[in-house]
Amino acid sequence: MKFKSQARQNQLIEKITSSHLVVGIDIAQQTHVARAVNFRGIIIGEALSFTNDEDGFNSLLQWIQKLQTAHQLSATVVGMEPTGHYWLNVSRWLAARQFEVVLVNPHLVKKNKENRDNTPSKSDKKDALVIADMVKNGYYSFRRNTPEAFEELRVLLSNRDSVVKRLVSAKNQIHRWVDIVFPELRQVFKHITCIGALVTLRLFPTPAELSQLQPQDVIKGWKSIMKRHSGSRKAQELVTLASRSVGSRQATHAYQLHLKQLLAEYDLACEQLQVVEQEIVAVLERIPFAKSMLAIKGISVISLAGILGEAGDLSGFVHGNALLRHAGLNLAESSSGKWTGQMVISKRGRSRLRRFLYIATMCLVMNNPEFQAMHKYNVNVKKMKKMKSIMKLCGKLARILVGMARSGQAYTPLKTLPLEQAA
Repeated sequence: MKFKSQARQNQLIEKITSSHLVVGIDIAQQTHVARAVNFRGIIIGEALSFTNDEDGFNSLLQWIQKLQTAHQLSATVVGMEPTGHYWLNVSRWLAARQFEVVLVNPHLVKKNKENRDNTPSKSDKKDALVIADMVKNGYYSFRRNTPEAFEELRVLLSNRDSVVKRLVSAKNQIHRWVDIVFPELRQVFKHITCIGALVTLRLFPTPAELSQLQPQDVIKGWKSIMKRHSGSRKAQELVTLASRSVGSRQATHAYQLHLKQLLAEYDLACEQLQVVEQEIVAVLERIPFAKSMLAIKGISVISLAGILGEAGDLSGFVHGNALLRHAGLNLAESSSGKWTGQMVISKRGRSRLRRFLYIATMCLVMNNPEFQAMHKYNVNVKKMKKMKSIMKLCGKLARILVGMARSGQAYTPLKTLPLEQAA
């Protein structure tokens, strides 16, 4: 089956009937602005500013009901931009009261802001009207009701990203500290964040302190923390290098305090990362089709959790190409007359979903025999560039995952390969 986006676009336009009140809301942190039009785009009523609380939402409800009664309209569709996290509360509140809430692409709002007045001016009232016009013209997508497990994955993956960012920052600062205070430590330990190097930094933070010790004292300190220490040779080398270190000998107390805090931040980030990843594994066990997807050689827990957390329930997609469009991995072409431009990725979708699909595809190309064969065929036989082949395989992965989620079937290697390769 071929996925045709134009058929869906027609359905979105036909869904807005003459009985619809189309409301556009410009989302902000504290005060939202709403405008309303009918199915032809004629402005109805005045703009409404309402606060981001229960009283403000009730005033929006009364405003909508008043406009429906005045213009004899029986249905309402509310459109808004998914701006940060500010839209979540009002969208949930409206959805709980049986309003149809749809989302518009912020990039598209910016492109359409000159349609009515042919000026680049921008205001909250104008943006709300642009959003209402876009919904009327069918440029919207439905707000998906994400099951709790998938929402938990999205929150956990977002938390993991922030923890990893802090962990990388702590590692980089530890490397900087070593380069300034004790650069010779790299001659003893190949990796500064290995157990032996970190224990040495905790027990003997400066070369001045280390140079006053004997190798036996260093080994005794290592034994107090490590079951297997680095050995007498490295202990002797440490003491020798510390005695002639070229590191900074000023502001010793400040450097020691800084290192202590950096090591504490590193330990905290490592502990939090372990807890978050354990929670991710526990949540994946509650999703029925996740186990069969993890059975695919090359699919990791984090990459699958990232895909499911950003995309939600994959069985809700009619085709793998719909998942690609959701991620912004669909192709876009720019051509005019005899000139044909280069095909590029649209990047009009979830950036984190693109990242996890790409990571998962790279892992499959490195570890999965079927994907390795397809990549080799694309590069050697079809003469594709390697990155183009990877992008093509991202589409293959999306179709496999959506197909498995919709059918409930396990991964079948023979069905993965194209006919010319399977033969």
